[in-house]
Amino acid sequence: MTVTDGPTSREAKRLQTRERLMGAAIAEFKRSGMAAADVGAIVAAAGVAHGTFFFHFPTKEHVLLELERREEDRMVKLFARFAKTARDLPSALTEVVRLIIGLEKRLGDALFKDFLALHFSPTRPQNEGGADHPLIVLVAAQIEQARERGETDADVNPMNSAVFFLLGLYALLVTTSDWPDRQPLVDDYLVRTLRSVIPARPN
Repeated sequence: MTVTDGPTSREAKRLQTRERLMGAAIAEFKRSGMAAADVGAIVAAAGVAHGTFFFHFPTKEHVLLELERREEDRMVKLFARFAKTARDLPSALTEVVRLIIGLEKRLGDALFKDFLALHFSPTRPQNEGGADHPLIVLVAAQIEQARERGETDADVNPMNSAVFFLLGLYALLVTTSDWPDRQPLVDDYLVRTLRSVIPARPN
């Protein structure tokens, strides 16, 4: 009997169908928003039967959960790679801002808002892995390292500071998505975040 590695043809077909549904659903969410998205349009675009959608995704929210997992994995890998060479806290937080603005551009305004609404929803469906948000953990680690180097106030709580920073950034981006002069506001937010953790210099 021949032993082969990798998925069987049936499993490969299932994964291909799931990917088609993901792509079609994300495109529909970008057009209409998740709440108004038409499952009929999604399955028609994916070329599958109506019930196939619910076999792979019990609800439309589960598509967003899968998208969230993939996007967070992507950002975590990129930031972890950057963090190996980051020399200071300002450069690390600047990179986080760049990654999240990149996510916003990839998703578009409407889907980015849906993405964050589910991200912080108290009624979100349970993720199978139940994992915490790893980007917050990585940002907290950068703040902790900065504290150990003496770059921040000694009493800074790295996890709290990471949560404050990311929550504030998400809120700022969502509420100013159509502002033509938003970038200076984002830059100022970063400056003020750093001032909140870096000790004041004596006059």
